[in-house]
This record gives sequence, structure tokens and C-alpha cells, in this order.
Amino acid sequence: MSDAPMTPVSCAHVLIVEDEPRMAALLADYLQASGYTSAWLANGLEVVPCVKARAPDLVLLDLMLPGQDGMSVCRELRQFSDVPVIMLTARVEEADRLMGLEIGADDYICKTPFSPREVVARVKALLRRSGHSAREVSPLLLDAQTYKAAWQGAPMDLTPIEFRLLKALADARGRVLSRDKLLDHVHADQRAVTDRAVDSHVKNLRRKLETATGGQELIRSIYGVGYRLDLP
Repeated sequence: MSDAPMTPVSCAHVLIVEDEPRMAALLADYLQASGYTSAWLANGLEVVPCVKARAPDLVLLDLMLPGQDGMSVCRELRQFSDVPVIMLTARVEEADRLMGLEIGADDYICKTPFSPREVVARVKALLRRSGHSAREVSPLLLDAQTYKAAWQGAPMDLTPIEFRLLKALADARGRVLSRDKLLDHVHADQRAVTDRAVDSHVKNLRRKLETATGGQELIRSIYGVGYRLDLP
């Protein structure tokens, strides 16, 4: 097992919209190292439905996208959401930058030259202005590679199933996950399981979390819907 430090579970979630897989993966790695969670989309047509469904805290939006270009995506987002948007583009002309800002983008970064460190710095600054800086890092640490979990630095003894459930709930960041959704995370081999199995594993996970946190009830049961993880 790796001795690398575990990644803090972030309360800020970044949606990466980029059609170049290598660049998207690089951004995701740098964001994770800074304590943020992220999701990746490569097609502009998928952005608006994703923002409506998941409500990310910030969108990194490439301009040149298949399906729908970034400018059009940003215009649609501004019709219903004030989510911070940072545009990423290879275009360096002033007119393009001004247009992006005029249609509602909060910041504009040129890819040439490309610096993922600058992108993360801009993300931090924009989230700070948006009021997210005080909530960026929680006491919960998770390492998806080694299945290690810790609360305020103290290791937690979780089974693989409990870890996967906790990771799913943590990635949802305070949103309710249905039992059906959690079923997808219970067994890696996709064996047939029931809602009761999820309830049983969540019960054990809740007990271990309460022990680790000194009695805090972090997993909430939402009657008839599912479960939600509330991080301090």
C-alpha cells in the first residue's frame, strides 16, 4: 500500500468541461491535490443538464467543444445559474476574452502557455470571492487507491464496502443519494443486492463515524429517499 497522504474531502466541487482527455485528467489531478472534487464532461450539450442535476460550485469551461461551444453553454448557464465560470481557451484575442466576460464568465484563462497551477489558483480565488474558501477542506480524509479513511488524522477501520459508500456520500457533498444509487457502490462485482443490504452497511458506517467523531451524526436518513452525508 502507498504511504502517500490522503486527500481531504472538499466541500467545493468543480465541473471540468474539456474535450482533451489528457488536459482534463491533468486538471483533475491538480484539483484533487488541492482538496477539490471534480467531474469531467467532454461534450458541450451535457453541461446544462449536469449543472442542473449536480449544482457544482465552479465550472471550468473550454470554448472549443463538440456538440455545443463554450460561449453558447455559458449563455445558457446564465439563464438559470450564477455558478462561477472560468473559461479555458487557446484563443488569445482580446475580443474573445471580452465576449466571454460579457456573456457571464467570471474569469478567462488562455491555454497558451497552459499552467494547471494557475488554473487552481484562479479556482481558489474565485471560490473565495464566492464564499467557499472557509468550507474547502473537511476533517475527513479518503484515499481511493488504498481504501484508507481518517477523521482529523485518526485512521478509521472500514470495510471495502463501507469505504465505497462513504466515498460516494462524500462525493455527493451534502446531497441525498437514493438507495438505488448507493447500491451501485456496495459490491464491486455488481452482484445482486437489496435495499436492506445498503441500510445494514450504512448503519455500520454510521456507527463507526460516530465513534471516530465523538458522537457526531454525519449520515442523515432522508425518509423515503435515501441518505446524505453532512460534513462540518
